[in-house]
Amino acid sequence: MKAKLLVSTAFLAASVSLSAQKSATITLHADQGKEIIPKEIYGQFAEHLGSCIYGGLWVGENSDIPNIKGYRTDVFNALKELAVPVLRWPGGCFADEYHWMDGIGPKENRPKMVNNNWGGTIEDNSFGTHEFLNLCEMLGCEPYVSGNVGSGTVEELAKWVEYMTSDGDSPMANLRRKNGRDKAWKIKYLGVGNESWGCGGSMRPEYYADLYRRYSTYCRNYDGNRLFKIASGASDYDYNWTDVLMNRVGHRMQGLSLHYYTVTGWSGSKTSATQFNKDDYYWTMGKCLEVEEVLKKHCAIMDKYDKDKKIALLLDEWGTWWDEEPGTIRGHLYQQNTLRDAFVASLSLDIFHKYTDRLKMANIAQVVNVLQSMILTKGKEMVLTPSYYVFKMYKVHQDATYLPIDLECEKMNVRDNRTVPMVSATASKDKNGVIHISLSNVNADETQEITINLGDTKAKKATGEILTSAKLTDYNSFENPNIVKPAPFKEVKINKGTMKVKLPAKSIVTLELQ
Repeated sequence: MKAKLLVSTAFLAASVSLSAQKSATITLHADQGKEIIPKEIYGQFAEHLGSCIYGGLWVGENSDIPNIKGYRTDVFNALKELAVPVLRWPGGCFADEYHWMDGIGPKENRPKMVNNNWGGTIEDNSFGTHEFLNLCEMLGCEPYVSGNVGSGTVEELAKWVEYMTSDGDSPMANLRRKNGRDKAWKIKYLGVGNESWGCGGSMRPEYYADLYRRYSTYCRNYDGNRLFKIASGASDYDYNWTDVLMNRVGHRMQGLSLHYYTVTGWSGSKTSATQFNKDDYYWTMGKCLEVEEVLKKHCAIMDKYDKDKKIALLLDEWGTWWDEEPGTIRGHLYQQNTLRDAFVASLSLDIFHKYTDRLKMANIAQVVNVLQSMILTKGKEMVLTPSYYVFKMYKVHQDATYLPIDLECEKMNVRDNRTVPMVSATASKDKNGVIHISLSNVNADETQEITINLGDTKAKKATGEILTSAKLTDYNSFENPNIVKPAPFKEVKINKGTMKVKLPAKSIVTLELQ
């Protein structure tokens, strides 16, 4: 069988004065792979926030927008193409105000509620447990359900688990059957609260640790369903929260969450998603790369209490957070998505691959119409964002073996005393022996030539696609949905185990070598 090598290359260029070096060297160690990159690293997040659910994922069966059993056809097909492995729901901050019994039974009997966290929107609960879990089945992805700890009760969450997963002659299982679902769903991931230090209850870690122990006791395994219970973890730099939970909860949890956003700050303007200069772009790269140091420190704390790495770390919220687009509803967090966001995606994923001995899931925020989304909708229209295309390119890494690489490239000092390498890279080998390498040229000015030493990997020719645009700030709009869209690419040379890729400015390239 012919060995194949697929290379996903992501590059961005603007105009800044750099050193004379405009090249990088990568050595691939194809024989040293050990860790599997869990497909869940490519997870998505769908919160009841703005138009993520209503108008994004769900329009209802009676809508004039084409739909499959109430789910938008265009969005559903786009997510199916993305091979979404896991979807987190219903929040986020919304989770700790959500009472699941309001979202079951005949839709005309479901009570309305005020979404207090996100704009005071009135929701009709037409999208609830059945709608979410059925969507996950249709997409072929694992559901990740976040339970209400902040304003709920132990009994409420325990009954929800029974409703979803019990196949016995139990009260909640029979209620589910009454509502049209005979067979229980399989639910693996259960979040016990969300951001319990903030919108999930403003708790101290010591208090939450005891509360988690109580809640997790009554969230039981039914009829062969095994829950993977996830404790509400820290926000970015709060290492004390992780220490307290590892010390006081320990192996009563299977996973511990972490949140990290590429954001300028939590007070005042977060700046525009589409109006920025090159200095802002480089700052963004530096901020997103800082997630590596955050991961290292949280992992080190977890290693102190769990040397065998039995407790997983889950980065179940990450991505860019800019100001809402002008003219949109305050609190709905609708933002556009440029090439800058695509590079936050590619650089972040490159980092995540390196820590999958502990990091077992990551969920970008969010899947449709909110923050760094994959998809934007307006009425009957839909556009795919640059971040969507990065996830589509990188899906080849799902469940593949991570391959170590050595990388040499130039670096730049950027605002806030951060240093940004001009090239980022990652590599993996799938179950069929196909090797994939993803590269990001962060240089905002110059074409770089990347030399990749392939070792014993053999390749003779390459074809691929390029994703590029005229400006850093370009994005796909409803008026012009194909501004940032892949096209054929052939600028690759291979000779005696060495591959050279000339990387044009502002481009994302995917290559397959045979």
